Amino acid sequence: MRRYGRYVAKTATPFGAATLVERVALPQRAGDRRFSSVVELLETERGERLVRIAYSTDGVVRRGPVTLRARDLDRLRDALEKAPALTALLTGGAA
Repeated sequence: MRRYGRYVAKTATPFGAATLVERVALPQRAGDRRFSSVVELLETERGERLVRIAYSTDGVVRRGPVTLRARDLDRLRDALEKAPALTALLTGGAA
């Protein structure tokens, strides 16, 4: 089982329970609101890989649309350099 930080992070998905493999978070601000857009690589118990795109406020992942500005996409590309498995799945490359 994979570990994220010091513990195994489990999450519920419509496809069943999954383990967090890699996570990229982009802190953002709109006026006084602070939040992060999050791209996560998850893996089910059967080994299926899933990508979850969400946003979080106060460290809690929220459902809803995620909107990224062009400059946020630049930051996402930079952050993905530190997440090779997630990058490989998103780009169709080898992990």
